[in-house]
Amino acid sequence: MIFSYNKEQVGDVLMVILQDTKDIKRSVERKGKVARIFADETGQTLAWNIFEASSLVNLDGQGQVFLSDEDLAVLNSELAKEGFSEFLENTSGPVFVVGQIVEMVAHPDSDHLHICQVNVGEKTVQIVAGAPNAAVGLKTIVALPGAMMPSGSLIFPGKLRGEDSYGMMCSPRELALPNAPQKRGIIELAADAVVGQAFDADKHWTAG
Repeated sequence: MIFSYNKEQVGDVLMVILQDTKDIKRSVERKGKVARIFADETGQTLAWNIFEASSLVNLDGQGQVFLSDEDLAVLNSELAKEGFSEFLENTSGPVFVVGQIVEMVAHPDSDHLHICQVNVGEKTVQIVAGAPNAAVGLKTIVALPGAMMPSGSLIFPGKLRGEDSYGMMCSPRELALPNAPQKRGIIELAADAVVGQAFDADKHWTAG
């Protein structure tokens, strides 16, 4: 689940996004402060909008926000009060982490994409990437499913040219880092960067 809040641009609404909805016809049902967005064809819940959200939990920031388990309990109580049987689940672990490419092969249906196996700490995930500087052994920052990029784009599991891709390796520009070079290529971290560690711009970005 991706939690997003931007009071200045959207109003006092906490948006909870469960999956990519851009190609799905959808409808909304609202009860009190809670609106459920669901797929017309299947009835599956795609997202929630919680209005007057700051009256329920403390929210700070613009864009992706991370909530405590106590906050989730309050929101789930609100859903239950309005008669919804589903509940919200918290994000487990950081969504931007140090990863290392441990294997890379050419994509069978592309002349520039590669299928990379990327160690992100507790597991290795497959990511399809077209970065010209991708190479086995390189350490970089990975946006895992459940991440919202600074641009507002959302990271979900998907496919690129028919191959599963579980996240995205990020360029400095995509991470909106200061003085990011305006060229293609994923961020290259120092050899001593700790795989699986949460991304910290002060620690991991040295360009200036």
